[in-house]
Amino acid sequence: MKDRTKEAQEKEERLGTMPVGRLIATMSLPMMVSFFIQALYNIVDSIFVSRISENALTAVSLAYPMQMVAHAIAVGIGVGINASVPRYLGKGEPEKARRAAGNAFSLDFVVWMFFLVLGLTAVPSIYRAQTDVAEIVEDGSVYLSICWCILCGEMFGQFFEKLLVASGQPVLAMVSQSSGAIFNIVFDPLLIFGIGPFPEMGIAGAATATVGGQILAAAVSFILNVRRNGTSMFGPKDLLFDGQTLRELLGVGFPTMITIGLTSVTGFCINQVLLGYSTTAAAVYGIWVKLQNFCMMPLFGMNNGLVPILSYNNARNLQTRVWETVRIALTFAICLMSVLTVVLELIPGPILRLFSASGTMMEIGVTALRWCILSLPFGGVCIILTTTMQSLQHSRYTLLINILRQLVFIISLFVLISAITHQLSAVWAAVPCAEALSCVTAVHFEKIMYRDLHGKEKNS
Repeated sequence: MKDRTKEAQEKEERLGTMPVGRLIATMSLPMMVSFFIQALYNIVDSIFVSRISENALTAVSLAYPMQMVAHAIAVGIGVGINASVPRYLGKGEPEKARRAAGNAFSLDFVVWMFFLVLGLTAVPSIYRAQTDVAEIVEDGSVYLSICWCILCGEMFGQFFEKLLVASGQPVLAMVSQSSGAIFNIVFDPLLIFGIGPFPEMGIAGAATATVGGQILAAAVSFILNVRRNGTSMFGPKDLLFDGQTLRELLGVGFPTMITIGLTSVTGFCINQVLLGYSTTAAAVYGIWVKLQNFCMMPLFGMNNGLVPILSYNNARNLQTRVWETVRIALTFAICLMSVLTVVLELIPGPILRLFSASGTMMEIGVTALRWCILSLPFGGVCIILTTTMQSLQHSRYTLLINILRQLVFIISLFVLISAITHQLSAVWAAVPCAEALSCVTAVHFEKIMYRDLHGKEKNS
């Protein structure tokens, strides 16, 4: 036990000593690979479901915003761990780090129970509120019920993976996440189409493969924490809720919950606009959302490395390391998103054909993707800056920017452009316009935060 504790402490100390560029690569690359594989299985899931029917693809697309509600809470609690645990360790308070981890575990359990009730009672009503197409309601209800009722893998998988990252062991977190994603990719076609000894389950097979992968990832990450995490693994007494600890966890994690959770509200509202044109338009938007997530996953993976780096160095007042970290992350985000924008603008047709696009879907989708892809560089900057604000204890700015970006700007522009033009081909311009406005807003608040932090540094 002492050897494991000493090893973990050495890994934590490198957050304040290793050269910044190398540290970001060490902390972020494993998570970037892991998130990339996760995003890949989200797309693969939709590709296989599209082979069932276009209505099945629409059903999964309408389920996605609802799934993201639970995902938002799981990731938000995980981000709270990712920031709080390194901050306590940086201050030499390992007992508080363990209490934060234990409280987060209990919170995840309560959330799972809540969604279990929703999955058993509310799902058909949610679908009937969006569409009256019986096949979409039936398929979607089956899919979402399974995902919500068996949410334990999602909640505890995020928890144990973030605990590994917070203790300076991102490679182990990558192993656990990747194991679940690979399981999903392999079992998706087997369970959907009944290949070999497996039953043909259709859309229920897609949901079963998803929750099965999440449970596997949670089990792997739990075992790795027990064996390798010597400083922040919690005990039974740490499971009891502590008001101060919960406030600190949620104070950091709440903006992330809002960021991802608002995606659910936004998706629901935008789907209502698009369903006014056709169900195919909603399916196309679902494809774009998963493509966008696929492109952004390297940045989400980087963020998992940035949060403990920024939190640890800020706690030790190593401001030069803090801002060098931000500069490198922004440079990477802008370059990556710019390259992806150029490449994807050349191939919207082949992307849509992966989803068995009909002639109507091709006609709608090519125009939609060309507009939406333009938003990637602006979104990349927003992601890095809001994570920076969150890690440096300026979560109120992150919250405000995310509300504007994920809710106010994009929904307003979708509704406004649709009302003015009544043209589906023009409505898609709302996506890049909303991201551009959000980017300008994020840069403005980053400058305010920078002046605030440097003012405190001079006064100290």
